[in-house]
Amino acid sequence: MYATVADMRAEGVTAAMAGDTRLAVLLDEATHTIDKVTGWHFEPRSATLHLDGRGTPSLWLPVPSIRLYRLALYGADVSFSREHLVVVGAPVGPGFDGPRLTFRHGRVFPRGEGNVTVGARWGYTEADGTPEGRTPPAIRRACMLLVLRSLSPLADEASLEERTRWRVVEERTREQSYRLDSVRPAVRPLTGEPEVDTLLSPYVKPSLPGAA
Repeated sequence: MYATVADMRAEGVTAAMAGDTRLAVLLDEATHTIDKVTGWHFEPRSATLHLDGRGTPSLWLPVPSIRLYRLALYGADVSFSREHLVVVGAPVGPGFDGPRLTFRHGRVFPRGEGNVTVGARWGYTEADGTPEGRTPPAIRRACMLLVLRSLSPLADEASLEERTRWRVVEERTREQSYRLDSVRPAVRPLTGEPEVDTLLSPYVKPSLPGAA
């Protein structure tokens, strides 16, 4: 999860507002929402992927690799030392243009379906001085905001107003009226929450050659 129950308590969420179990569920839901709308995940996770070789030196990856622990072609392990392989992954640094592996010395990933096996720690993390990096602060903040928006029961009137208020253009009362154009979303809607979408927008996965 991209934030913790302790983080939410630090933001002023009391036990009376939500117990630890409910907060954990909401944090997990918010994390899955962020993964879905951005196309990446932002914490280290271990997995073995089977990818299609394209007959080229470079293999584009569906998510940045943090640390490789296996590379195989047609089931046969091959070296992934720096002498043989260039890894563009995480922690992500300046100039990052997409995750990939590139063979040195003219070697290629042979064309095939699922013929390249890559075992690694994966995740879009940012540098913080540790080997695996950290969840980007904007992602952590977006996760907490999604939880804060979800604290009221869905049927609660305050919750409905909070979740739909940004769509309102003008409000009128008996004495006055005012426009709310400034709250209209300035970025492509991702979650329906403009502040959250602004935080997430820079992290949406671009179209990458050969990466699903």
